[in-house]
Amino acid sequence: MELNAKIPPGPLKDKWSYYKDHAKLVNPANRKKLEVIVVGTGLAGSSAAASLAEMGYKVKSFCFQDSARRAHSVAAQGGVNAAKNYKNDGDSVYRMFYDTIKGGDFRSREANVYRLAECSLALIDQAVAQGVPFGREYGGYLNNRSFGGVQVSRTFYSRGQTGQQLLLGAYQALIRQVAAKTVHLHTRHEMLELVVVEGKARGIIVRNLDTGEIERHSAHAVILATGGFGKIYYLSTLAMGCNASAIWRAHKKGALMASPSWTQIHPTSLPQSGGYQSKLTLMSESLRNDGRIWVPLKKEDPRKPNDIPEQERDYYLERRYPAFGNLAPRDISSRAAKERIDAGFGIGAQKNAVYLDFSKAIREQGKEKIKEKYGNLFSMYQKITDIDAYAEPMMISPAAHFSMGGLWVDYELMTTVPGLFALGEANFADHGANRLGANSLLQACVDGYFVAPYTVSNYLAEEIKTGAIDANRPEFIAAENNAKELLNRLASIKGNKTADYYHKKLGKLLYDHCGLSRNREGLNYAIAEIKKLQEDFYANLAVPGSAQEMNGELEKAGRVADYLEVAQLMCYDALTREESCGAHFREEHQTPEGEALRNDEKFCFVSAWGWNGPDEEPLLVPEPLTFENVNLTVRSYK
Repeated sequence: MELNAKIPPGPLKDKWSYYKDHAKLVNPANRKKLEVIVVGTGLAGSSAAASLAEMGYKVKSFCFQDSARRAHSVAAQGGVNAAKNYKNDGDSVYRMFYDTIKGGDFRSREANVYRLAECSLALIDQAVAQGVPFGREYGGYLNNRSFGGVQVSRTFYSRGQTGQQLLLGAYQALIRQVAAKTVHLHTRHEMLELVVVEGKARGIIVRNLDTGEIERHSAHAVILATGGFGKIYYLSTLAMGCNASAIWRAHKKGALMASPSWTQIHPTSLPQSGGYQSKLTLMSESLRNDGRIWVPLKKEDPRKPNDIPEQERDYYLERRYPAFGNLAPRDISSRAAKERIDAGFGIGAQKNAVYLDFSKAIREQGKEKIKEKYGNLFSMYQKITDIDAYAEPMMISPAAHFSMGGLWVDYELMTTVPGLFALGEANFADHGANRLGANSLLQACVDGYFVAPYTVSNYLAEEIKTGAIDANRPEFIAAENNAKELLNRLASIKGNKTADYYHKKLGKLLYDHCGLSRNREGLNYAIAEIKKLQEDFYANLAVPGSAQEMNGELEKAGRVADYLEVAQLMCYDALTREESCGAHFREEHQTPEGEALRNDEKFCFVSAWGWNGPDEEPLLVPEPLTFENVNLTVRSYK
């Protein structure tokens, strides 16, 4: 198999315009005959469903939450990037493109990344028109702040709740279409299977989570906008329900999975405080604009932070990366924190954290100004920890956060299954081996509002003579039977260990051996242990109740079953990439200073993987990366 990214011809800055000028169209009368399924109602899913319905397509939208607005986009805090250059500090579309390519350690497609930067300009106008309450300066102009890995201020924000405000904008656009009966919204429905008919994606099998009923839904195209799978680590910043099941089950039907081991560990999360926790709390990267990160110079220093004088503090990011300081990229900042913690300089009850200190900013700007910028984050921190961060430093620690990997997609965001599209964090397309902060909300919105309406229409232009898709075809019946078979198998084991037990065990294996750093010995060990854990899972899993009723434990069991397979591919992907790049840090491949050491000669490609069946080695299908507009350089933030 050879991969065709379908990158348009012409200069980089003209590729998206060329594509839009030459894309096939569907006339308004024919759009009413075509159905599109959108799975997921976060920013990518809601914006895509609303946009396609506004164009006249019949859209079916699915989410497993009880309301579309509870999708996990709501949890994003810090902001959304756009190259508006409102601060007159030298920003441009090209600079944003370059920052993103470099931030991803030169492991992403130039054309996709440039389009992301180009469309960022329109997104801010779109969001303001929807009423998103971005922060503003005294005179009323939109304000910006900086995020990691850049030297300009291009991040638009709504205090520490930007994701929530953007999602409310997308949600109201979606609900408008629901009211207009152009979108049929199915809440509390989980996708179990992709249906492929004669090589094309033609529908999905879903489970009604309130009744246990299995349903078939057909369409002319299917869009997966189901987010990332960072929850595979169990302890992560993601909500408990986040999972990989939709994209993984599509993968098993022929959609290649790209770079699954590229998982971002966010540097500013609240540290784990005990074995009882089921998730960790994100503290926005925006806090690093004014907060300074440090550890005591003395190992296992028992003093309180305010009792440690300035000369006995190690501001290690400022020391190691003076050009970017506390705004070094996430992968670098997280590894630097881990290095200090592992060396014995960690703080807190479990010695697993570092300090994030605002005392200097408060002295210079005043408490009210800091409160104006980050008030809700400081309030959240105090509610959780009972510590006033205005009076003493926060304690933060790295935590699993974002999946740069996902389903392989071409320039049109279509997977290797014709008619199956993947948007937002569900695909691998824009971030390379490390995502820059505030680009996640941007990608989700750009994919849904600006890219999918063109690319999905271009595909559907060939489907106007297809007619309605019959959900009683043998392929639908077979997919439904497969879904039922797995559910009944999981429900009938009747062992003595919960799905959470296996999820925790799996998460610990991945954190230890496929987390912030990896090595050959650890990855081989992890693969072997995950296989043992998988065998035990299918022998001793405990799921109360049956598959024919509301059953939250069965939902979790299905997701963990998929995680056990995803984890093996993650480790295999990390094992076969003999280099360090971005968040993929192989200990065997580092510079004398402990920085990532790429191997552009042998690994300048995206690893796309095909499913060969259980207990079989996955099939590697590399997509070579060509750089015509930037030079491959050693990433430096010093």
